[in-house]
Amino acid sequence: MAESRRFSRVFGPDATRTEGTIALPGGGGSAPGGGARPAREDRCAVPRHPDPPQVLHDPPNVMGQLWRKLPPLSYLAARRPNPRTLRYKRAAKGRPGDAAMADTTELAALIARFATDEGVTATAAPRLSLFRASRPTEPVHSLYEPAFCIIAQGRKQVMLNGAIYGYDPAHYLVVSVDLPIVAQVTEASDDEPYLGLRLDLDPAALSAMMIEHGLDRRDIPAGPGLGLARMTPDLIDAVVRLTRLLDQPDDIGALAPLIEKEILYRLMTGDQASRLRQIALADSKLSQVNRAIDWIRRNFREPFRIDSVCDAAGMSPSALHAHFKTVTAMSPLQYQKQLRLQEARRLILSQARDAASAGHAVGYDSPSQFSREYSRLFGAPPLRDAAKLREAPELSIG
Repeated sequence: MAESRRFSRVFGPDATRTEGTIALPGGGGSAPGGGARPAREDRCAVPRHPDPPQVLHDPPNVMGQLWRKLPPLSYLAARRPNPRTLRYKRAAKGRPGDAAMADTTELAALIARFATDEGVTATAAPRLSLFRASRPTEPVHSLYEPAFCIIAQGRKQVMLNGAIYGYDPAHYLVVSVDLPIVAQVTEASDDEPYLGLRLDLDPAALSAMMIEHGLDRRDIPAGPGLGLARMTPDLIDAVVRLTRLLDQPDDIGALAPLIEKEILYRLMTGDQASRLRQIALADSKLSQVNRAIDWIRRNFREPFRIDSVCDAAGMSPSALHAHFKTVTAMSPLQYQKQLRLQEARRLILSQARDAASAGHAVGYDSPSQFSREYSRLFGAPPLRDAAKLREAPELSIG
């Protein structure tokens, strides 16, 4: 069979072969007048083989027969599942983060009802604050204290010494120490404003939680002072119930501590457990760094003394520098400088101080050095920066 196909390809489908000759149709070939011609015994002649020529017979072409029965490749490509579609289908089947993201609709409605003004809204519930912004904001420098932060609607990013952390309703943010952070709302509008919630973390409550429930108290290596994790349905449910209490002020005193305790338990058994447990442990590396931060905050106006900071933290200078930079992404001296400049900015805005007096109040002896470092951090000289913020105070939402 295979030999016949090869013969037809060489001499055409209408050619025939008899013993020793090849007949071409229409008088074809090199012989004048056409007809039959002797097969030449040269390299152009078709070789003859003993009958049956089993050495040239192909084995049954099973794969070829199957291939002819398959649909065209274009059809198969069209039927191939899209990986993105598969991800969406898996999410629809109950993936925790995306399921929780749908549940933030109620939380967004609650925040929109209680936070009617732009900026930060304090609430009757202890340690609970709400945020609202109707348009994207400028980068705002502020000092974040240990907190649990949620976005119910919109998007935001926080920057710590150049590292950018962007998050949305599918994620939550945990800050474990006092950090000078640059925050910016990146997605907000009048129709769909940015709506957020912050619950300040109480170290005493976290320590009591660990003791009461026997959570792991082993020392954990110090890590970055903030981190993101995926939202879970149980966590968002507890936050919604806590926010609902703002409709029932008489119940806040009795029920808010219970719901807050549930939120802390969910956090301490979730993806950010290590950061929460470091806050709770008095002898953890994070607690030692936190003591150094506390000393710097109380003495940032004074000349920097590394020995005093080390004594407060109970660490050697090399250990303090290494752990401090791991947690805060900056050195102790850089941390002090950021506190000084943020406090000077507050004085210029709230007390109408001039640049020289504000710089001197926070520990700068040289006005030119103060102005130079202020411009490097905030992007403009002191007075020009203050004028911009006074013109659009609603943009300064941290």
